[in-house]
Amino acid sequence: MKIIRGSASRRLAGELAKVLGLELTKTEFQRFPDGEAYVRILEDLTGEKVILVQTTHPDENIVELFLWQDAINEYEIDSLVTITPYFGYARQDKAFNPGEAISARAIAERMELFSDEVITIDIHNKQVLDYFDKPVASLSAAPAFARYFRGKVDVILSPDKGGMERAREASEILGCDFDYLEKTRLNAETVEMQPKTLSVEGKRVAIVDDIISTGGTVALAAKQLKEQGAVEIRAACTHGLFAGNVFDKLYDCNEVVATDTVESDASKISVAEEIANIFG
Repeated sequence: MKIIRGSASRRLAGELAKVLGLELTKTEFQRFPDGEAYVRILEDLTGEKVILVQTTHPDENIVELFLWQDAINEYEIDSLVTITPYFGYARQDKAFNPGEAISARAIAERMELFSDEVITIDIHNKQVLDYFDKPVASLSAAPAFARYFRGKVDVILSPDKGGMERAREASEILGCDFDYLEKTRLNAETVEMQPKTLSVEGKRVAIVDDIISTGGTVALAAKQLKEQGAVEIRAACTHGLFAGNVFDKLYDCNEVVATDTVESDASKISVAEEIANIFG
């Protein structure tokens, strides 16, 4: 088995290789001054089962992923599993107006062209998986959150009802409480957020979401949880997109962490074990 790491997933691919007890395949990557990418595989892949790890944020990394797939398929390989830790465009899964692209479908169709299987983590909308004809799976990062937060939190909260399954799964592993934040609009300018059933007074709380982008929702939640008596507030996400001055908004959080699906300084949690389990 061979592991190829794209430039956007170097850390995660390295961790995956360690867990699987494999060496990373020797490759060459360059990005030219005009932004175009150059990829080259420096080892023979003939007859090998190949794992490609490359996330799809920002857009330039999607093109790089396709180049790696093409280079891999220059060899007579046994199979290729494409691991795209963050599946970009999953929030653009349908057309609302005539003439719009269904971006998630476009990415899915091209991604599976030269791959035998596609694996992603906490895809934003699981209906996107229906756009694939070949085997595809979205793995949960909840066990990774549980490993990181063991002994650090009393309550796991989802910022909305839609993400409650992630909070439930992590809390069951930890043996702690979980809930979701219910939004109540008090007037045209004021929204109140509080746990549906639990009190957070005196509790250490983790807000766990799939994506933090602009951080507005988490910032508001942290502020109000602090007012409701939470003694520590941590924000965590699977995919840390962290647009603009997001960290400046999250001053009420004691800690902001993400997994390594989109690599940044906040990527203190690895999903390598979750991925490795499928090759176990």
